[in-house]
Amino acid sequence: MRIKEVCPESKYVLNILAEDGRRGVFDVTPYLQDEVFAPLSKQQEFMKVFNGGYFVEWECGADLSADTIEAHWITH
Repeated sequence: MRIKEVCPESKYVLNILAEDGRRGVFDVTPYLQDEVFAPLSKQQEFMKVFNGGYFVEWECGADLSADTIEAHWITH
């Protein structure tokens, strides 16, 4: 999957649009327990997500691959 758009929402959810037109949401909450994702517990840091196409990344260095997102997102 290649990510076309990523929009951070409140409650640590990413709204994702894939290049093939599929849409879904991905909950980042379970990852906040991991040390690298800890800075994202501050909502203002979570909102600074960057779309790398095949991954999303934050300024703190935390990232998620498109494969991980696709395996766990809820499509609609």
